[in-house]
Amino acid sequence: MDNTTGTETKKSLDIVETVKGVILNPVDFYRGMAKGGGFGDPLVFAVVMGVVTGLVQAVLGLLHFGAVASVAMALASIIITPIAVLIFGFVGAAIMFVIWKLMGSNESYETAYRCGAYAAAISPITALLGIIPFAGSLIGLAWMLYLIVTASVEVHKLPSQKAWLVFGIIGGIFALMSISGQLAARRVQRDFGAWQREMGGKDGVEASATDAAKTFSSVMKAAQAQAAAEVAKAQAEAAKAQAEAAKAQAEAAKAARE
Repeated sequence: MDNTTGTETKKSLDIVETVKGVILNPVDFYRGMAKGGGFGDPLVFAVVMGVVTGLVQAVLGLLHFGAVASVAMALASIIITPIAVLIFGFVGAAIMFVIWKLMGSNESYETAYRCGAYAAAISPITALLGIIPFAGSLIGLAWMLYLIVTASVEVHKLPSQKAWLVFGIIGGIFALMSISGQLAARRVQRDFGAWQREMGGKDGVEASATDAAKTFSSVMKAAQAQAAAEVAKAQAEAAKAQAEAAKAQAEAAKAARE
């Protein structure tokens, strides 16, 4: 039991020290980062950072600083965020591996994964910065860009100018996407607010929904009545056809006797 507790404490301290190293001295951290040793340690680190990021997003959302607006959504954020980190961590590492290879790196996919996984140390802080309109996401993007360039130079031994040029262009594209996405979200929010005001606020929306429900019910009743009428008409036609058939049979029998 003591050995288990000691191991867990050591792992916790390792995670804390890794966070401090990435945030406070990323150059030395990436310079001394192990390029191999398995996916276990970086994977656990990334998932832990995902859980912490999910907690931050949940708290901010419940305080009306984010997209999370209910307890259920907050719990979902705590669960979904680390899963997303787990999945997209490997996908992102594959993309980075290809980019670094094209730039002249000789390092393995595992090394690429480690670079990205440990960069997740800043994700809880960038989630917190996200409450600042426009600037928050841009600061987080610039910080991540700096870590990627640092990993390119210190781990992959690529020229600094080449790393800044390539990832600077990629970062600029993501920055434009971030700004346009936030502008679109604000425009949708503004249009929705205007629509609510036109409908008379919450009561108007509820009244409109009630009217729509009543209209739908009326349409369904009319459709049912029409269907019943069609069925009755079809039954009458069938009865008439049967009567005519019986009459024809009777006439045929009479003709046969004669």
